[in-house]
Amino acid sequence: MQQLSILDLLQSDPSPNEVIINGWVRAFRSNRFIALNDGSTINNIQCVIDFENFDEEILKKITVGAALNIAGILVESKGQGQSVEIQVSKVTILGEADPEEVKLTILSPKRHSLEKLREQAHLRIRTNTFSAIMRTRSKLSFAVHEYFQKNGFNYLHSPIITGSDAEGAGEMFRVTTLDPKNPPLDEEGNVDYKKDFFEKETNLTVSGQLEGETYAMGLGKIYTFGPTFRAENSNTSRHLAEFWMIEPEMAFCDLDGNMDLAEDFIKYVVDYALKNCKDDLAFLENRLLQEEKGKPQIERSEMALQEKLQFITENNFKRVSYTEAIDILKNCKPNKKKKFKYIIEEWGADLQSEHERYLVEKHFKCPVILFDYPANIKAFYMRLNDDGKTVRAMDVLFPGIGEIAGGSQREERYDILRQKMAELNIDEEELDWYLDLRKYGTAVHSGFGLGFERMVQFVTGMGNIRDVIPYPRFPGSASF
Repeated sequence: MQQLSILDLLQSDPSPNEVIINGWVRAFRSNRFIALNDGSTINNIQCVIDFENFDEEILKKITVGAALNIAGILVESKGQGQSVEIQVSKVTILGEADPEEVKLTILSPKRHSLEKLREQAHLRIRTNTFSAIMRTRSKLSFAVHEYFQKNGFNYLHSPIITGSDAEGAGEMFRVTTLDPKNPPLDEEGNVDYKKDFFEKETNLTVSGQLEGETYAMGLGKIYTFGPTFRAENSNTSRHLAEFWMIEPEMAFCDLDGNMDLAEDFIKYVVDYALKNCKDDLAFLENRLLQEEKGKPQIERSEMALQEKLQFITENNFKRVSYTEAIDILKNCKPNKKKKFKYIIEEWGADLQSEHERYLVEKHFKCPVILFDYPANIKAFYMRLNDDGKTVRAMDVLFPGIGEIAGGSQREERYDILRQKMAELNIDEEELDWYLDLRKYGTAVHSGFGLGFERMVQFVTGMGNIRDVIPYPRFPGSASF
């Protein structure tokens, strides 16, 4: 007999035919009512036992956390909260869970802090909060691929091990097979990487962008969606050392086309979640409302979670130049009264999250795309504007998050790219292939990167990015 998921059963009509279901016990009341969940939905199915006709030894083993196989008839529910329930005819214990040990874990019924749940990351997926987050994350992943595949993009698996630093920041994790206690040295006393596995210094990638550009210049439109790594010592609610990045690259596309794509893509993915994660988003919205009851009114969200997501899909993103944004920030009250941690004093300042959030949440009250940033605070590969001091860069700013995506029109001119690399002391030999691309049919091209976890964080309403990835990696933590 076909085993159905609880999601399927909850959407079915009562039937005289026997059904079989597997799942984990969330609750067992009055020796009669089992709340069973298999991860397919946030909702449990109620399984009703006639305990007087059941083996007492089996009943003793039906405890919170235990895995069961249940056979029975799907009938109309007499209780509230569900339309159907299972009248149980047979229970098989697949895996026991000691009640005393369960009390010491996050599987116990009492409410736990998110920090406590992180300490038991191997079990937190069994909780309502994390099952809702991870189902939503899965749906969002599908939406990413669906959007690009529908729009003629080819999926590129860019390398995870690389010899180049795409961002130029140097915050990379080194990959080596050399003995850390006794590495080979060259004549000058430096580590001799010629004796390493790749015969050169290599690292975990911070971005697939540079490789993505090369493929866009042959396939037209590509996107990468894979893990990236940053060795920056950032203990914040917005940073991870290992995270997933979405990076489309497009030939024959300027910055305006790039901004159009970013806005359309983000709206599509958010709309997909609204349509396909209704139960999970309803739960997460309610969770957020309960959490905010303990906060002062001024710190509470102006919109409920699903209302905020709907707002994103239904409103145009405001496009503002960096120069205009600096004028707004210089003259705003928080800056004049020195409420910002980083005071904006002059053009050329590198905007911080507090500035980005002010523009989005207080001034424009909608998503914002900033463009044409100062060249000296952006990466070498961004196209230099005719003014010689700004580049064709753009950042997408969201409420509660700040920057959710960043990109640019890439510098397609060989001589100017060489000049910019020289000014930043970037080794031409290391990126000779990237420069070489400009010799064979160079053309205007653009792309952006979007941190997937920040998207999941925004859609689920979670306050900390460590709670939207299965096993978070951050300074001092590589558990599980």
